[in-house]
Order: sequence, then C-alpha cells, then structure tokens
Amino acid sequence: MARLKTGIDSAFWDLNVASPQCHDGWAKAVPGGPFPVDGSVGSRLLRPQQFSFLGNGITLPAMPSLSLTSPKDLGSLAFQSLLLKLASPRWWLAMTGQFRPRKLITDVKNEISNAEDFDLSTVKDVAKHFINKSLFSFGLTSQFAFPPSTSVLFAIEGHGEKERLRRKVMVFHKLPDHDLTFEAAWPQLFIDHKGKYWDVPESLSVDLSSLVSESGLRYRFGIHKNGGIPKAMHATDGNPPLSLLPGLCAKAAFSYEKTKYFWRDKGDVEKDNEEAFPYDERLKEPHAAVSGMFGSSFASWVWNGRSFSSINSREDLEVSTSKRSRINADLFGSVCYTFQHGKFTKQFGDLTRVDARLDISSASAFAKKILNCSRSSTADVSEQPSASPRLNLIFQQQVAGPVVFRADSRISLESFARKNGLPVEDFICSLSYSLKSLQSGKVVAWYSPKRQEGMVELRMYEF
Repeated sequence: MARLKTGIDSAFWDLNVASPQCHDGWAKAVPGGPFPVDGSVGSRLLRPQQFSFLGNGITLPAMPSLSLTSPKDLGSLAFQSLLLKLASPRWWLAMTGQFRPRKLITDVKNEISNAEDFDLSTVKDVAKHFINKSLFSFGLTSQFAFPPSTSVLFAIEGHGEKERLRRKVMVFHKLPDHDLTFEAAWPQLFIDHKGKYWDVPESLSVDLSSLVSESGLRYRFGIHKNGGIPKAMHATDGNPPLSLLPGLCAKAAFSYEKTKYFWRDKGDVEKDNEEAFPYDERLKEPHAAVSGMFGSSFASWVWNGRSFSSINSREDLEVSTSKRSRINADLFGSVCYTFQHGKFTKQFGDLTRVDARLDISSASAFAKKILNCSRSSTADVSEQPSASPRLNLIFQQQVAGPVVFRADSRISLESFARKNGLPVEDFICSLSYSLKSLQSGKVVAWYSPKRQEGMVELRMYEF
C-alpha cells in the first residue's frame, strides 16, 4: 500500500523528506501542510550507513546529487563520498565529504584563458582554486549503542560557503510496543509543501510513538520547541509557516488503518529456484485493494515565543504568532486504491503498479472552505495549504530486470476544479535498482523538477 502512516507522521516535526541540502540526506517536513508525496519520504538509513551497504555490494565511490546553491556559481552538481569509517560492536564513527566541481572548472578555465604566459605563477594561481573552501563540505556522524535498546547519535556538518555549522543530537530508545525519540538540532532544516526551505535556529523534540498494531491502531505523543526566527534558504520573500515560529507545543494524535483486498495472489515461491524469487519482497504479490486511514490530532501551544523575540522583529513576530491558535483539534484521513500486476520475478513485463490516494490533511480547514465558498472573503481559509484535498498518484513500471521507473505526483483538487491548467503541485520521477540480496533494498535515483533537486540513495524495506 501507499504510505498511509504519512498522515499521522506529517502532523509532527520529525518526518524526514529526502533532500541533498544536508549531509544526512534529508530535511524535516513542515507540520500542518499537505502530506508529502511518497517518493519524497527520506530513507530510513543514515547516509553513512548507505555508503557502508553499497560499499559491500556495489562499487560506488561517490553519490551524485543536484541541488540549488547560494551563491549560484557553485553549481547544482555535487559528489558525496565516505572519507572515513571506524567501527566497533557498540559504536561507529563516519566522515562524509562533498565536492562541487562546477565552480572549480569555471575558475580554472578562466584563469588559464586570461593568463598571458603559462608559467609558474599561473600554476600557483590555478592551484589556489583547488583549495577554495566553498567547493567542499564535510559531515561527521557518530552513534553509540547502549544495550539492550538505547542508542545516541551525534552529527555535525559544515559547508565551506557558510559560516555556521549544523549540529544534531538524537537519542533512540525502543520499548516493547513503542519508540521513544529525542532530537535536538542547531539549526534544523525544514521544507514546506511548496519546496521552500526554512532554517530554524533551534529545534527540540521529544516523541513517543506506538508501533502499528494488528488492529491498525496507532498513536503518538510529542513535545516540540522552536527557538529563533526561521530564515528562508535561496529566497528573501515570504512569511515562515506558523508551525516553525518560536514556541513550545504539545501534541497528541492517533490513527486507524484498514485494508480490504478484492483479490490477491499469494503464490508460493519455489525455494530451490532462485529465479523465482522476487527482486523486492514487498512487490511480490499481484493484488487489487482499497485501504483507508483516519485520525485525529490535538495540539496546544504552551508558549508562543513572544517574550524572547528580538527587538527588530518583535512586532512582526507577535502578529504572526497571534494567528496561531493556542489550542487546536483536527481530523485527517486518506483513502487509497492499489492495483498491481506481476510478481517482479521475470526480466520483463512482470511489474506494473498504480496507487491512487486521496488525502484530507485538515478536515476543519476543508469544512470551513466549503462553508465559505459562497462568500466573497475567503482569504484566511485559502491561505491554509491544508484546506484543499490532494490526490496522490503513483505509477511504477518494470523497465528490465531489477530496474523500475516510478512517478509520484500530487494534485490539488481545488486547482483542478478551477481549471487553471495542469494542477500538479509536486512531481518526482525516479529509477530504482532492486538488490535481491537485501530482500527489500534498492538504489534509488530521483529528481524533483519543482525543487530542481535530485540525488542517489539507498532505501530498505520501504514501499
């Protein structure tokens, strides 16, 4: 099934969206907006772990990525690789490095073309460009395990063109039926539904999440604190999302999922026939099914952050936080239809899959929109990105062997009703190479035309 649990996860501040802007390979989704498309959800594996897995099975010394940069002369193309790895049974340390070649190539070309004589001084001038710190960035990650069920992660990264380092601390603790997580970052990078990035100077989260039970019930409790005024990356206009403004928020949510199969092929696999094993365990059953999820969330802004705002921005910040309700309760839900042909075992024509999912991320905003549709003043409701239902479409087609093409798109039904052209809010296309040795692991190369970003990453046990 398409990710139904994205609905409850996107209500909190810790949903990872794949992004090449940081060394860990993801940014956080801004809560309160439309659910992200499934193809954009970040990998469960840390970036150094991805390099380790690929190093054992595939010779891939560097992973390419595309992303917008500031300044623009750095170029969008970058190569990231694992520079150092130390490991023991209870801890590991890894260093990743990233290099952007465009500026170097341009500067060296200009230096040589403008030189009157190619002599020793010219060589020295060319050599200086190779040590330009803006071309490089680094990331240092370390994780310690405290048996039987606790681990602590420390991460720091620096970019040559930026003065400030990114720092992060995460604590994971597994309970019998729950996961307890603490995360702190200075700053934390968020991405909204328009593909715009926001840097929050301080972000602290404590989250308790239940595992999905057999009955389909799931719930979460969390406390989150934002500190400092969010700053937009690669842009100077626009107001930050209300959920990123300074303050302390306590939130609880629950959801219930149910799936009904119209038909399902559970054909047994011949254990002695290796060719009969699927390239991906999660794509081995042809079926047609409908699934649904509904849930509720309750949030309370214990502190709205006004007393700690700077003098220059205090008035604007107070106006913005005054628009944010101190207490808020809402409903959300999704319904999805899935059809899959093929068992993904043959070389050609053995996988075609379509998922169509309708999302309502805020029932209250949607209801207000319907009630106010006949009124002339609807600005307050229209400004809410969650007021309109979204249709998410996913198409997957086997190209050859373990190679699969995939397209994810999100369509706003409001734009579709207005007939303002093609109403595609977000679109991500990707090619994946499934690794049969990992049962459900694949190397994914994706690109987002809207964000003008793309990257290569390893994903395991993910739809």
